[in-house]
Amino acid sequence: MDSSRLSDYAVFGVLLLAGFAFVAAAMAANRVLRPSAPSAAKGENYECGVDPDPGAGHVGRDWAQVQIRYYVYAFLFVLFAVEAVFLFPWATVFREFGAPAAAEMGLFVGVLALGLAYAWRKGVLRWR
Repeated sequence: MDSSRLSDYAVFGVLLLAGFAFVAAAMAANRVLRPSAPSAAKGENYECGVDPDPGAGHVGRDWAQVQIRYYVYAFLFVLFAVEAVFLFPWATVFREFGAPAAAEMGLFVGVLALGLAYAWRKGVLRWR
């Protein structure tokens, strides 16, 4: 090995050690500077705003109804995030592919628009 490669490894090693030292210093500063006031209330169970039932030893009741609309909103978000994942690369190379690519992307966006229109028509997007 020549000395230039060794110096590259030395620079990498120094940067690695500096990174570890920075993280260790930040964690030590956090431990020293943070406020600490432990109490019994902080050790109690807490889940999503439901007050714990101290007599039963668990949080709230055994069963809680979850609204399906939360999952629908999450699904629609993922759907349109995936659409964005496909649209941005396509837009960067649009001129190379021409009209057939525009037609295919139009079909893709059209199918997604139909799904959104269907959800809108069924009232899924209304927050009740």
